[in-house]
Amino acid sequence: MKTFRIGSGAGYSGDRIDPAQDLAERGELDALVFECLAERTIALAQLRRAADPSHGYDPLLRARMRAVLPACQAQGITVLTNMGAANPAAAGRAVLEVARELGLPRLRVAVVEGDDVLDWVRAHPQTALLDADQTVGDLMDRLISANAYLGADALLPALQQHANVVIAGRIADPALFLAPLMHHFGWQPQDWPRMGQGIVVGHLLECAAQVSGGYVADPGFFDVPDLANVGFPLAEVDGDGSAVITKLSGTGGRVDRLTCTAQLLY
Repeated sequence: MKTFRIGSGAGYSGDRIDPAQDLAERGELDALVFECLAERTIALAQLRRAADPSHGYDPLLRARMRAVLPACQAQGITVLTNMGAANPAAAGRAVLEVARELGLPRLRVAVVEGDDVLDWVRAHPQTALLDADQTVGDLMDRLISANAYLGADALLPALQQHANVVIAGRIADPALFLAPLMHHFGWQPQDWPRMGQGIVVGHLLECAAQVSGGYVADPGFFDVPDLANVGFPLAEVDGDGSAVITKLSGTGGRVDRLTCTAQLLY
């Protein structure tokens, strides 16, 4: 089975868009992942949704989709993302609107929900906290968001139904990369070595430019070339779980043993 090429289109909510578009257009990818969520960003998204029920997804969702969907549709690249944040359903509708603007009426968008447990937590104020001698009720006036981390298994049904874009909320970061590998190669959840290798690939890619030199850069002490034009990484993954981490030719930054080690240590 041929090597599966998977790229990282973002490492945080405000990440730059040009490197993702470059990956979509030149990367010969099978999948492109936008990892844009953290605890702070999902809490901010909940506040936006509370103010307007039609919002609550990543503010750059539409811009990112406009940049990459034409190339992704033309080349058969699957897009996976947690940009749904606090409102995956609204994010899915937004992507469909962008697709219509771009003349891509056949785009198949899957929305993955189930991570938002805020209502359950509010309904169980007696629930004890793990890291303090308190209950949820003690924090009720400050409670903004509560989410369960979904895994790769939550994304597989969408891939099995041939979705072009898969949008979720709080998914464990490496699961966004592991799921398409499981689907493509037929890896089973009980295949622990391959699950481990796929998770490592996810951890290496999830922070985007950090593995392209971002973590090791220390200008004046340890210079990384052309960071202003840094290339986002991609992985060439084989069916046995082995992978090569690289980036596109002509882009700035560096990908080598040092940068990969720094990202894994992080």
